[in-house]
Amino acid sequence: MRPTNIATSSASRSERPDLLGLSTEVSHWAVLRSLLPLIWPAGRPDLRAEVAAAFVVLVLAKCVTVVVPVAFKWATDWLASDLSGPEAAAKSLAFGVAMLIVAYGAGRVVMMVLNQVRDVLFTRVGQHAIRELNNRTFRHLHKLSLRFHLERRTGGLSRVIERGTRGIDLIVRMGVMQLAPTVVEMVLVAGLLVYYFDWTYVVILVATIALYMWFTFWASERRIAIRREMNESDTEANTKAIDSLLNFETVKYFGNEEAEARRYDASMARYEKAAVKTYYSLGVLNSGQAVIFTAGMTLVMWLAARGVMAGTHTVGDFVLINAVMIQLYQPLHFMGMVYREIKQGLVDLETMFALLAEKPEVEDKPGAKPLVVREGTVRFDRVSFSYDAERTILHDISFEVPAGKMVAIVGPSGAGKSTISRILFRFYDIEHGAVTVDGHDIRDVTQQSLRRAIGVVPQDTVLFNDTILYNIRYGRPDATDAEVEEAARLAQIDRFIAALPQGYKTMVGERGLKLSGGEKQRVAIARTLLKGPPILMLDEATSALDSHTEKEIQDALDRVAADRTTLVIAHRLSTIVHADSIIVLDKGRLVEQGTHAELISRGGLYASLWNRQRQAEKAREELAAALEAGSGASPDRTVKQELPEAEPRAIASFDEPPAY
Repeated sequence: MRPTNIATSSASRSERPDLLGLSTEVSHWAVLRSLLPLIWPAGRPDLRAEVAAAFVVLVLAKCVTVVVPVAFKWATDWLASDLSGPEAAAKSLAFGVAMLIVAYGAGRVVMMVLNQVRDVLFTRVGQHAIRELNNRTFRHLHKLSLRFHLERRTGGLSRVIERGTRGIDLIVRMGVMQLAPTVVEMVLVAGLLVYYFDWTYVVILVATIALYMWFTFWASERRIAIRREMNESDTEANTKAIDSLLNFETVKYFGNEEAEARRYDASMARYEKAAVKTYYSLGVLNSGQAVIFTAGMTLVMWLAARGVMAGTHTVGDFVLINAVMIQLYQPLHFMGMVYREIKQGLVDLETMFALLAEKPEVEDKPGAKPLVVREGTVRFDRVSFSYDAERTILHDISFEVPAGKMVAIVGPSGAGKSTISRILFRFYDIEHGAVTVDGHDIRDVTQQSLRRAIGVVPQDTVLFNDTILYNIRYGRPDATDAEVEEAARLAQIDRFIAALPQGYKTMVGERGLKLSGGEKQRVAIARTLLKGPPILMLDEATSALDSHTEKEIQDALDRVAADRTTLVIAHRLSTIVHADSIIVLDKGRLVEQGTHAELISRGGLYASLWNRQRQAEKAREELAAALEAGSGASPDRTVKQELPEAEPRAIASFDEPPAY
């Protein structure tokens, strides 16, 4: 089921940016409407039958609940009747007490059994609703654009899903399965009062309930703002905690444990303040409810007592009205709690549904067909792109990567190299021009087929917190163990894995932090080799490796890329001298293009970058040799003599962050 029914009109939702950057607040009615199909799921007659059976059981339980006070009345009237003789009185007392005990005990047992039957019947329905909505939210998060995830905080998103799960369970169980039966019980009680008393009692009862519910709704609405503040501070605290723990090493590097603790405590202090307000307001709410209901109960009991004194009612009637009102207080109080909890559950769910209402920035066109790669020619035709209107990243870029050829992209930091890879993967749609694969505009094919055709080895590899086997097999989940091992061999990581105590079943840790940078990079290479795509994207795939291993893996990558279209984003120019063509970008413009030899002979930007990098490498080699020979030369002095301001610029030029 598509979440289209949660979209709200301008009148039913307001602009309210939150910690996650969501600009819309979904109305509570929209949330409730969206939950109904989950409670009464189409195509699931088994679940619908269980919902219907649960309602029948609940109504039966309420009927039994109302009958119990009547048994008390009969027993009381029997005990209070005019008894003649001690023997008859003893028999009557025994019978009345037995009747009281049996009626009360039987009623309690039947109510408890029916409630347990209700819970059993409705468990599958409630859990199915939770699973369905969580799964829909998870899938939707993966459909959202890269821009959304770059601007959001993972800790906040996880908290939204956690609270949403709690909200679904609360609304489904308490709202749907308790609200209707409580209304049924009130109707039955009203009928009981009419039968045994008169309409005056019903009027007092209705007035008491109306005043009670009005006060409950009024006070609960005032508490919603406090609840929302609690949620926001809770999300903020959780986000800071996760962000700090994910960057554990950075915190340790700078010794900022106390600073992180203060940031977290500031958010928790805000949460503490809101929580205290919540409990204060809850105390006011409960006190007001008790005053209203007690006043109504006192009034009807006074009327019943007058009736007993006047002879129009029996003592049993007085006991009945007292038992009915006391028994009614529980579901009525529960009904007020249901309203409060439903409202709080809706607050918990509103961000989750606002998340579902968020539209993906990049979507498949209606009728988009899968991309079928026959040759693998990639072409950028007069492409212009900007992340925001104030800054254009690419200006009228045109180039072609012929089928089976290798084209490298180089340039200073911020030139737009990483942006080209994101556009090719269609993480963003371009404003002008076209990007084609074998003549097919990538905007006309499905995103899934496009990304299936491209394999990437990023510079910064992040692995799943699972086994090495899982992370390599992620490239092709249906691959056999033998195929995984072959990919590991080609990536020169098979010996390392074999030396581990648990081999391929070794856990790599959060984001792969148990592995070194080079080991992570080789896992990423093996994963891409296993995928076997017709188009390769290498973002300085050997940047984290030592010189010896780099050459081995570079040879393996060259063999794999021999029959594939390959686009290389290069930082170390020595790794792409053999490329069929090299594209040089500067400030988002294509300034040079040709082979390594051609570009060197021109003496342009590429030649300048090459010379700087070679000078830096030569200085490092000489410094290493001097230190190894024990010449006593000062390292700082040597570096300054050999790198007169060229090295800093070279480093800045080739250590490029994402160009966002």
